[in-house]
Amino acid sequence: MSLITDSAALAEFCERQKGADYIAVDTEFMRERTYWPVLCVVQVAGPEGAAAIDALAPGIDLSPLLALMADTATLKLFHAARQDLEIFYHLSGAVPQPLFDTQIAAMVCGFGDSVSYETLVRKLAGAPLDKASRYTDWSHRPLTERQITYALGDVIHLRTVYERMQQKLAKNGRASWFAEEMAELTDAALYRAEPAEAWRRFRLRGRADSRFLGVLRALAAWRERAAQQRDLPRQRILRDEALIEIASHAPRGPETLARTRGLAKGVAEGRMGKEILDAVASGLADPDPPPAMAQKAQNPPGLGPLIELLRVLLKQRCEDFGVAQKLVASADDLEAIAADDKAEVPALTGWRREVFGADALALKHGTLALTAGNNRIELVPLPGGTR
Repeated sequence: MSLITDSAALAEFCERQKGADYIAVDTEFMRERTYWPVLCVVQVAGPEGAAAIDALAPGIDLSPLLALMADTATLKLFHAARQDLEIFYHLSGAVPQPLFDTQIAAMVCGFGDSVSYETLVRKLAGAPLDKASRYTDWSHRPLTERQITYALGDVIHLRTVYERMQQKLAKNGRASWFAEEMAELTDAALYRAEPAEAWRRFRLRGRADSRFLGVLRALAAWRERAAQQRDLPRQRILRDEALIEIASHAPRGPETLARTRGLAKGVAEGRMGKEILDAVASGLADPDPPPAMAQKAQNPPGLGPLIELLRVLLKQRCEDFGVAQKLVASADDLEAIAADDKAEVPALTGWRREVFGADALALKHGTLALTAGNNRIELVPLPGGTR
């Protein structure tokens, strides 16, 4: 077993990784009972060995690890990096760079939507993985030998997966596509938990007026701050359903607030109830609430079949290019393109336009047709088309 539990050993290990072209990184964490993820173990594999770092070891100083993450001379390899990056951003205030996410590379290279690490290791490294420890309690000490072996497996094979993926990106000429995705993933704005923006997490149905949205924004910001301060999950502070109900009714006093489903009378009349009512009052007094949201209109006749044609086109073009559909366009994107040639969706810009967007507009305007032939969908340019 290679387990680091003290600051001196960690500093020495990180020093040995300096100058490496790349290192593979993964984390094990818990967040079921907290707002902030609790980092339990960090696994790092480089040319100078691999180690599991016990982030919960008493007195351990993670500064050498964070310095290694910040070293722009060394590429950091992750698989499905989003939550790992959130952890490092919370610890250091910076996103590790430069970065290579093998899951996104796999999507660009035709391995399907959100391909698992286990699948990539089997296909590219020819190695099996023991995933029995995936859902163990990583905060419990001492760590078992099986847990450490599992953790190290997640980074040791990642180096081979990266090397094979680099070869594929070079061969198919999609390094620039991948670079676009990495630029988005390393944007620090993704990992900032801004209370003022928390209301955007809600997927609202139907029409929403400015008054409601102003109160919702204030309530969501209060809950976010409260969750951060108490280090509790948002839903432990106030459930989404209750928050939306309160925003809808905008209660002015404890008695009205207590009528909220799922909110106990004692809570409504206590300190938290006062905080909620203060947030409601703040939202009602907001001089610049969000603009009203119109109820989503039903698709006009003819648009539904067009959306289905775009869906078929997307599937075929993604098969042609060997790229994951999820990376190119979502169902909402297809609806937006069907309704508006200038829809502000990623599918109409950059490499996605080359793969799908330009053909989607051509299909929409009758300069491209779909037909079946040779057990596949064929794309047929029509007069007036430029394809």
